[in-house]
Amino acid sequence: MIISLHKTATTPPGIRQRLSGSSEPASVLAQRYGVSDKTARKWKRRDSVQDLSATAHALQTTLTPAQEAVVVELRRILSLPLDVLLAVCREFLNPDVSRSGLDRCLRRHGVSNRKALMPKTSAEPRKTFKTCEPGFLHVDLKNLPQMADETTRRYLFVAIDPLPGR
Repeated sequence: MIISLHKTATTPPGIRQRLSGSSEPASVLAQRYGVSDKTARKWKRRDSVQDLSATAHALQTTLTPAQEAVVVELRRILSLPLDVLLAVCREFLNPDVSRSGLDRCLRRHGVSNRKALMPKTSAEPRKTFKTCEPGFLHVDLKNLPQMADETTRRYLFVAIDPLPGR
């Protein structure tokens, strides 16, 4: 991990190393280096001069691990959007779940991006019309649904000139 310190940091890596390797009491070290007793004790206990993660070790969640597993599987199988998944969770799993808590759960389990969950399909090449002689016209006929107020059926005719560049 890269340590990024500001110019006036009181415990750069050099001082951290001296604190952790010293056999003097923490109060003496704290006074010498201008840090609190708590900081001196912290660096005396550490084996490394690297900063630790600031993320809480026990995450505060409303979902139990079993409920989280259900949510993750729902997301994987049904690929539900976050708001729909939230409604399902509130209805069937836990009425106290928040949208942000559900989003953090999905991110933690690596299923927050719906596009990444979709199976990769190769794009089928588009069908093209056969190359035809000039004057040929392709005609499609489509039956339109009969409306309740109409007495006869309607049709849609589509004429396509298959020659490119016209």
